[in-house]
Amino acid sequence: MTHDTNRGYTLAEDVNPGLRDILEGRYGHVLPGMGDTVERYAYGEFYARPGLELRQRYLCTVAALAALGGQTGPQLRINIAAGLRAGLSKTEIAEAIWQMALYGGLPAAINALNAALEVFAEHDLAGKPLPIR
Repeated sequence: MTHDTNRGYTLAEDVNPGLRDILEGRYGHVLPGMGDTVERYAYGEFYARPGLELRQRYLCTVAALAALGGQTGPQLRINIAAGLRAGLSKTEIAEAIWQMALYGGLPAAINALNAALEVFAEHDLAGKPLPIR
């Protein structure tokens, strides 16, 4: 399956506004084009695939990052926020994280729940999540 470049760009902007510019600003001096590659490949090839709804993909992503533990904190926060924008509820996110306590351990789940609480607080201050196109 080939990636849908335009769909990848659209999805990335909808769920992670400004992602390409953020990645280029941080890593572009050593990896030029990284932001574009992430949008084209990760979003166009993986998140735009048929078979799962976008919200389901984010639930899987949040669960996996939670199980992997604390070293994934920044990515976990980004994907929790994107999951909210994709239509996940706070309860769905918290339950998926808590389920991972069986696989990643209690410390990993508690750290992930703390990250979720931070994102939820930011989300509440910002208002409703952006709709997905």
